[in-house]
Amino acid sequence: MSVRRTRHVATRVLTQLRRDPRTIMMLLAMPVVLIVLLRYVFEDARATFDAIAPMLVGLFPFTMMFVVTSITMLRERTSGTLERLMAMPIAKADLLLGYGLAFALVAVVQGLLAGAVVLGPLGVDVAGPTWLLLMFAVGNGVLGSSLGLLASAFARTEFQAVQFMPVFVLPQMLLCGLFVPREQMNDVLHAISTLLPLTWSFDALQHVAAGDDLATGEIQRDLVIVFGGAIALLVLGAATLRRRSD
Repeated sequence: MSVRRTRHVATRVLTQLRRDPRTIMMLLAMPVVLIVLLRYVFEDARATFDAIAPMLVGLFPFTMMFVVTSITMLRERTSGTLERLMAMPIAKADLLLGYGLAFALVAVVQGLLAGAVVLGPLGVDVAGPTWLLLMFAVGNGVLGSSLGLLASAFARTEFQAVQFMPVFVLPQMLLCGLFVPREQMNDVLHAISTLLPLTWSFDALQHVAAGDDLATGEIQRDLVIVFGGAIALLVLGAATLRRRSD
């Protein structure tokens, strides 16, 4: 693995994104738009919105980054760009880490924007440290990117990449505890939710909203699981990476 080659791949991906304003708008603007939309959906139930808003700061970036990353990587493979890159003296780890780094930087901006809107104009109060909330929002974006890179290995067309969203994303959103507390789920669903990284990110965001900080054992555990899960998914993505889509 080479730091220089990884940086080169990341620079190339960011340059491509800069030339695609529609993708940039979807990545950066859509989480903010969706959160603002929900704010007015809950116009007459402000307490409900205030309770779920810190978690939404993490959930929407996770979803957006998964969709864009999986389609972008698939497009690289179907266009032959990935095959040309892998014909060069570049390791799979360099390639995946480069993509992961590029989308991680996008996730940082995405998480900061979503968090700034929730904590600023929308006036949501978070009892815990603001920087910790933003860090987990960024972590969710990185997690979505890593999962998208892995999912792209199993798709042959962009339509199939989008179809994987109900497989990789929706079960995590349904079981993370957003709609029903995990304690109220039956034993099978509770056990499955324990294996899903988004569950622990949601748990961390709940703790931060309740006033806990990084010294809390649960948040430290969640931090390790979320970012460790992102790294593990990148490793799996490297292991399943193919030069082209047949």
